Formats: sequence, C-alpha cells, structure tokens
Amino acid sequence: MTARPAPDTRARGRFITVEGGEGAGKSTLVERLVGALGERGIRAVATREPGGSAGAEEIRALLLGGATERWDPVAETLLLMAARRDHLRRTVWPAIAAGRWVVCDRYADSTRAYQGAGKGVDPAFIEHVQRSVDEGRAPDLTLVLDLPAALGRARARARRGKDDAAGDRFEALESSFHERLHSAFRAIAEAEPGRCAVLDATAPPDDLLAAALRAIGDRLPLPLRPA
Repeated sequence: MTARPAPDTRARGRFITVEGGEGAGKSTLVERLVGALGERGIRAVATREPGGSAGAEEIRALLLGGATERWDPVAETLLLMAARRDHLRRTVWPAIAAGRWVVCDRYADSTRAYQGAGKGVDPAFIEHVQRSVDEGRAPDLTLVLDLPAALGRARARARRGKDDAAGDRFEALESSFHERLHSAFRAIAEAEPGRCAVLDATAPPDDLLAAALRAIGDRLPLPLRPA
C-alpha cells in the first residue's frame, strides 16, 4: 500500500492571538511578530480587537469612547461579539484561507477576562455566544503576556496620548478590576496549556519577541527558519 504524502502545512494559514492586561505590550509585539514572521518567509497580517474590519472599527469607537459605565456589561459583551463576527468573516478567515498567518491584538480571552471575570458576565453566556460567533474555530496559539496589574497601568498611563484612545475607558476602572484581569488571564492559560503560552511581559522587547518566536516554533507545525 502506497503511503499517502504528508499534507502541505505551508498552504494553511494560522491564527495567533496576543492577550494580556493594559500596558502589557501586546500591540508592539504583534507588529514585531508580523515583521519577524515575514523575515522567515511566512506571510502574516496584523489585526486587532475590537476592530480589524470596517464594521468592527465602527463598533470599537462605540465601545472605547464615553463614560466608564457607558454600557451595561451584557450589552458590552454583545457589542464585542458583533464586532468579532464581522472581523472574523471579513478579515481573519479570508486571510487564513489565502494561506496567511493572522496575528491579533486581543481576541476571545479578553472578553472572558474583561467582561467575565472583570465585570461579572456569566461565563456560560460568553461561551455560548462565542461558539456561535467563531463556529468552533479556536486560535492555533494564544500568547498571554503576563505583567503585574500595577505596572501595566503605569505603562498605559505613560503611553496615553501617543496613539488612539483605545483602552482609556477600561484603564480608568478601579485597581481591583485590573487585578481580576491579571488573575483571569493566568487562569485561562493554566486551563488551556495546549493553546496558551505565558510570556514574561516584564522582559525587554527583544527578549519578549524571542520568547514569542520560540513559543510559535514549539507549538505550531510549520518550522521557522533562523533569521
């Protein structure tokens, strides 16, 4: 009997998400990862949540602007899910189908942490809606940037005004909220070690990038060539 050839994993795109609390360095790592993957011959695209598509960016503006308690936590969750569905259909899934790797700044774990652990939305409700939104397609790898909540907030305050208003409404919430986020992200990673890799976000940027690339090389079947 003739052996079947191994599938060409290079033809399949991958979905990598980067998670963590405020000020953990997610956006910087996403951009640097896309560049590093490109140097290794991997076509990659950077995106973000909420946002990443025209419709989702409009919802982002609704979510991140205004008063701290502008939205009831359940309404906030539903807005995030609506943005996510548009993002998946218009950006993430087409890129993966075309063989590209997608590196996303925040995804479903942020909803589990912020709206679930942080604001008390029923986790079962979040998971039910998420399954409808993502049709059962989980990320191939999630990089969780671990940083003490107080340090993350200090970093976020320092960068404020250098980019858009993203995160300001959440940054303004009480310290206990951010401590719950930190605990929630660690719990998510501990519960799903096959999907999640925890990275020390106190490390210098070059060391953090190197750790992220090692995690990708260890977890995903497409080998990375040395830079």
